[in-house]
Amino acid sequence: MLSSVAYPTAYPAMADRAPNSDVRVAKLFRTYRSQAVRIPADFEFPGNRVLIHKDGKRLVIEPEPRRGLLDVLRSLPALGPEDAFPDDRNAPLLAYKPVAL
Repeated sequence: MLSSVAYPTAYPAMADRAPNSDVRVAKLFRTYRSQAVRIPADFEFPGNRVLIHKDGKRLVIEPEPRRGLLDVLRSLPALGPEDAFPDDRNAPLLAYKPVAL
């Protein structure tokens, strides 16, 4: 079971942590050839992917940044000629065409 524990002397690497930070012990386990960490629910990340990197001897896990609007728009397929704006502004509206997003 995961618990909220203070480790002032048992874990010297924790000495430089902020005094009010919430420290927990998390369970490690294996999934095939990868090691995994069972993250407590109150530390849960949004989405289903994270960024992971080493900072000295520490392993840092942080949420993957959300894609910006320009990145999303760049990833969309180019518009075809049937989607071009009409030259005549007074022309009747085009027929409704469903779009899958």
